[in-house]
Amino acid sequence: MPDCPLPLETLPKPLQKHADPKAPLPLRTMGAKGLVPAVAAADLATLLFMLAHDPEAAVRDTAAKTAEGLPEKIWSVALRSDEVPGAVLDWMADRLSQREGALELVLLNPATLDGTVARLAAIVPQRLAEIVRQNELRLLRHEPIVRALCANPGVLASTLDGACDFCVRNGLTLLDVPQMVEAHKRVHGVDPTVKPPEPGETAAQLMAEYADELARDGAGEGAPPAAETEEQSTRKLNITQRVMRMSVSEKIKLATLGNKEARTLLLRDANKLVCMAAVTSPRITDGEILSLANSRTVSADVLRHIYGTREYLKTYAIKISLVKNPKVPLPTALKMLTTLQEKDIKELARDRNVPQTIQAQAKAWMMKKEQAARGPVGGKH
Repeated sequence: MPDCPLPLETLPKPLQKHADPKAPLPLRTMGAKGLVPAVAAADLATLLFMLAHDPEAAVRDTAAKTAEGLPEKIWSVALRSDEVPGAVLDWMADRLSQREGALELVLLNPATLDGTVARLAAIVPQRLAEIVRQNELRLLRHEPIVRALCANPGVLASTLDGACDFCVRNGLTLLDVPQMVEAHKRVHGVDPTVKPPEPGETAAQLMAEYADELARDGAGEGAPPAAETEEQSTRKLNITQRVMRMSVSEKIKLATLGNKEARTLLLRDANKLVCMAAVTSPRITDGEILSLANSRTVSADVLRHIYGTREYLKTYAIKISLVKNPKVPLPTALKMLTTLQEKDIKELARDRNVPQTIQAQAKAWMMKKEQAARGPVGGKH
């Protein structure tokens, strides 16, 4: 049995004793049966996944059966959570493959792996295939998804035409997929198999040619930037010009797989899908997210992704930056304001660089707190 791909620390401390292969068998069996008190649905799904990799076959089988028998009120919460690891969502999709509602939640979850979506795209019914088709970023980021949709006999021609036309318009060419060839004819009016389109810049080529600038991670976060030589400046300009000539699909691949420099460049792209590919890249760091939370020029879609991701809001510096950023919608910023520490609310009350409403609300909060500390005005009557 292969080792579990997730570290034990993925689970909250109280649950780790149930998943540790070195723990007593009765403890692991309790976990596999789901007999763990006060456990969150997302943590239970992760626990069962980890126990499905237990050295004991009986524990593995029990964990799988428990997952398959979970009531909807539990699996529906677990599969909605974007904090559940992608590997767990993939495993749960297999365990609950006969429940269309479960597969729908897996397809809608941004934490789901692209490979999982591709696997499901080949077999899901039309209603779920339409969900796959609507996730345009995934279509361009991971071409096996388009291939899988085209191979699914249950997908309507209109859904396939829409997906393929969109991909062709954004530079994706798959000459071995008949539906994509037909889409190319519709969109460009020529048969790509007779006269193949000129190959443009690809993410793979550019990352190979400029590995130091676009592929490898450089100095650690917080390190002072090194002085740039004239040759480096010229290379950077050349990279920028070549990236600008890329198709949208190749920009998305570069944004997903490239390093910080690649993401920084593509976060300024005019295309929303390219920006979103950069901010959702698995390689993006908390330091980059903090810089974006501070930025007054970042797109609203990128900011929405940041303040809508609970994991980022656990980093206090990111939360403060979002509250101060005038591009964050006021209702969202005001909601976060009430969760800040008192010293930071005091600072916001004095800060003239934050939105006026934020400053006024911070002042009102401080006055209310001071009044409460003084007690009722006039004493008892």
